[in-house]
Amino acid sequence: MSRGRPRRLLRLTPLIAFLAWSSTVLSGQSGTKNGEWRTWGGDLGVTRYAPLDQINASNFSNLEVAWRFKTDNLGRNADFNLQATPLMINGVLYFTAGTARNAVAVDAATGQLLWMHRFDEGKRAEASSRRLSGRGVGYWTDGQGDERIFYVSIGYQLVGLDAKTGQPLRDFGRNGVVDLKQDNDQQLDLVTADIGWNGAPVVAKNVVIVGASHRAGSAPRSKENAKGYIRGFDARTGKRLWIFHTIPRPGEFGNDTWLDDSWSYTGHTGVWTQLTVDEELGIAYLPVEIPTGDYFGGHRHGNNLFAESLVALDLQTGKRLWHFQFVHHPIWDYDVPCAPILADIRVDGKLIKAVAQPTKQGFVYVFDRQTGQPVWPIEERPVEKGTLPTEWYSPTQPFPTKPPPFERQGFMIDEVIDFTPEIKAEALKILAQYKTGPLFTPPIARGEGGKIGTLYVPNGANWPGGSLDPDTGIMYLYSHTLLRVLSMVNEPKRSDMNYISVGGGDGSGGLTVQGLPIVKPPWGRITAIDLNKGEIVWQIAHGETPDNVRNHPALKGLSIPRTGRTGGAGGSSGGVGTLVTKTLVIAGEGGVFTTPSGQRGAMLRAYDKATGKEVGQVYTPGAQTGGPMSYMLNGRQYLVVAVSGAVLPSELMAFRLPGK
Repeated sequence: MSRGRPRRLLRLTPLIAFLAWSSTVLSGQSGTKNGEWRTWGGDLGVTRYAPLDQINASNFSNLEVAWRFKTDNLGRNADFNLQATPLMINGVLYFTAGTARNAVAVDAATGQLLWMHRFDEGKRAEASSRRLSGRGVGYWTDGQGDERIFYVSIGYQLVGLDAKTGQPLRDFGRNGVVDLKQDNDQQLDLVTADIGWNGAPVVAKNVVIVGASHRAGSAPRSKENAKGYIRGFDARTGKRLWIFHTIPRPGEFGNDTWLDDSWSYTGHTGVWTQLTVDEELGIAYLPVEIPTGDYFGGHRHGNNLFAESLVALDLQTGKRLWHFQFVHHPIWDYDVPCAPILADIRVDGKLIKAVAQPTKQGFVYVFDRQTGQPVWPIEERPVEKGTLPTEWYSPTQPFPTKPPPFERQGFMIDEVIDFTPEIKAEALKILAQYKTGPLFTPPIARGEGGKIGTLYVPNGANWPGGSLDPDTGIMYLYSHTLLRVLSMVNEPKRSDMNYISVGGGDGSGGLTVQGLPIVKPPWGRITAIDLNKGEIVWQIAHGETPDNVRNHPALKGLSIPRTGRTGGAGGSSGGVGTLVTKTLVIAGEGGVFTTPSGQRGAMLRAYDKATGKEVGQVYTPGAQTGGPMSYMLNGRQYLVVAVSGAVLPSELMAFRLPGK
């Protein structure tokens, strides 16, 4: 008896398998539909994929500015860091903008203002720890003419507006507002509580999900702070549907990972970035950040669930379905920085509904999104135990076996800048003052072993996250190299914590060699990762070489390849995200340079998504600070991106091909 198929049929299976695979992929998270862009990530799986090809390799460099929307007057002062990705629905763009964080609707063909909503919160907004213009809005419709826009104000309130008029919804919350500092299962001062959110609400079915974030920094004033609980609200009424305690309370799963009742006073542990939803499965995926404080956990012994974890919740009830913790007892500020991406992939012939989470560690962790089972083994490996008194250290940390890292990890001596022997020697002399080592090398006290502090690379992915081609299962991810010095000190006048970091938690700690970054380039890159195989397909330097490198006297006569951009001395932000279309990967630059024509500005670049070869570029007057998006309207494809600069007030720029 034959248990297999006849050999003659096996010869036909590659084509059959390809067709079946294509239809299976397209039935899942398949990017934008009908030429629109209806949620922050393009779709709820955050693929940032627009299946459009009117703009392609042959004509990308011919793009012209269709319109520009300037934000100078949307607040008392001009905004210089617009991080929004607009939505496009029924010919209208919706987004947040300006230092007052206004909700805005503009005509998608012309950029003409249709309406604007400003929510004056007075002292509450002035005291906020999250005062940027915001990353966007959420959209909901009942399909019968009721269309709603939701955004989170600077003072941490959820605002519901009529999408057609911009007027507050009378049947949502209280006159269109839900106060997010109330009904939060904790006591919060309505003005001064350290909690807010820059993100765009995620709207799935009837649920509006809102994250939580706190004041960033290496030196928290106290070990106590507000907790970043996550909630879902009814899109019609504003009623709280559920709340998830990211720091578990007594009797809840994970509470025993907070020793000595540290759960009761520890704060943060919110979702400061974007969230992801699988509507078909009814699951929301929460990328949870670090607890108080970023670099010292001596007041919160234990593994500290659900800090630095991916948590899957039931969309309608908020019940935990599964979780995975990426860092046990976080002390490196490896807070999960971006939304996970949903991908239907085929691994060793098996179709898997996957969720892929990029992290600051430079890893992409890939799971079955229904069960939480890792697609490839994740190994618990021993890591160095630190020496800070009263700190608690996890003996192991999780290392995925696939895909390989897309970014530098820790800081190894062979990563030192080496343009010339003299520069390298000077760099090594500087590095001798610091402790260096592999991923998860612990922070040290200032002066320990004669060292200033621990030097490491904390940034792989950042808040813009990646994008995915659902037809191939290839993820495209920008990362930039940011150095950080952890120099731990006891300063009772600044904080009641036993230790805080004062060694450069906001950048490279001044570690340069003759004004050059101390780490060798590339300093910014785009990596293409095949999620079917767990392999890197290609990796390229992204971002033009900074002027201070191109014109450096010590490098005169040397051929310096494109370096990409970095934090600190390289002059970059972390705000570069990628967009994928049918044929292209598109991304702007995180910093400005002097173009060959003598203009100061940056380039919006297009790459062949199969090879990484650059195929086109267009000029922008500032750096990309919000994720690019694309849509079709009246038979024409538009490409829209937020640009800003140190002296360039924020604006949205829309591009399209020449023609009437």
